[in-house]
Amino acid sequence: MTRVIHTGDTHLGYQQYHRPERRQDFLDAFRRVADDAVADGVDAVVHAGDLFHDRQPTLPDILGALSVLRTLDDAGIPFLAVVGNHETKRDAQWLDLFESLGLATRLGSAPVTVDDTAFYGLDFVPRAKRDSLAYDFQSHDADAAALVSHGLFDPFPHGDWDLRAVLAASDVAFDAVLLGDDHTPQTKQLTEPHDAWATYCGSTERASASERDERGYNLVSFGDTVDIRRRGITTREFVFVDIALGEGEDVERVRERIGQYDLDDAVVIVTIEGDGEPIAPATVEQYADEQGALLARVTDHRELTPETETDVSFADPDEAVRERIRELGLSEAARDIDDTIRASKVADSNVADAVEEHVADLVADGTDTEQSASDAGDGQLSMGDYS
Repeated sequence: MTRVIHTGDTHLGYQQYHRPERRQDFLDAFRRVADDAVADGVDAVVHAGDLFHDRQPTLPDILGALSVLRTLDDAGIPFLAVVGNHETKRDAQWLDLFESLGLATRLGSAPVTVDDTAFYGLDFVPRAKRDSLAYDFQSHDADAAALVSHGLFDPFPHGDWDLRAVLAASDVAFDAVLLGDDHTPQTKQLTEPHDAWATYCGSTERASASERDERGYNLVSFGDTVDIRRRGITTREFVFVDIALGEGEDVERVRERIGQYDLDDAVVIVTIEGDGEPIAPATVEQYADEQGALLARVTDHRELTPETETDVSFADPDEAVRERIRELGLSEAARDIDDTIRASKVADSNVADAVEEHVADLVADGTDTEQSASDAGDGQLSMGDYS
């Protein structure tokens, strides 16, 4: 029997909310997976893509990944992986570097056999290139076979890549498909074109506030049947506070609800609905900070009518702007964006990029986007183009 940890979407290097503590959290979560692999003595760790959050990880991110991979290597546990859309580059991939150091194996069309199971890989492929992709998987003589891939596959929710069509086009009959990209753990048993299990392992850290469930990975066993079991890991506490304000209720009610939780070193996500008085997000965030939270973010879904008249003195325009911003009660995130634009923390030519980075962090919903269709080439493609 072959026992592997199926993980993915570790997103190393993601400094969520622009906090270095969150960047470290993503590395710590990956390390916990490796520590579990060593403690359990699994036969391999299989990573389904997005090891890094972007194409240009910093040196500390790369060194952090190397440290975890060395932990696995020292225990004799192979690290098998594919490339995800967040980290993919036009030329050599970071995974190739780790493979050259003997710390990883990049899966592709040729089988990599661990114990009695053959593993294959299919990197993320942009939608425009999928129709012409040839699934040229080489044969194997193992007892079982698994395909590892990265993408949003139908028949799972939000899928735009037909997994059953991939299986039908392959000469190899896979017993299981180990997937990454969707951060929600989920498993389905397919009956077409043949019996096979398909499973997403989910992310190892919360990459967006929508990811409320426990983070973790899959423990997959290949024997007479395929057995898939979910395991959670301990990550930084996220406290989700959903508040429906009644008529006349104000920020004191919000503080009362937040005060019911232990906020020590937690990320606090506050969602406000209902009626009630206008709430200045900054006052809520300040209260959470005073209660020991790492940070807080407030989303008010109500449609409140803003003030229409404001007295402004232009004796000191900058001070007038600062005063108006204070009156608005903007959140820390909004003030950060305002400061980027108005206070010239970055060069004018880089303002757009800096703001885009801030906004991307704020609105991240965990759904990965495709690479531009302009990258698409013409003609028949083979697995070698992506593996």
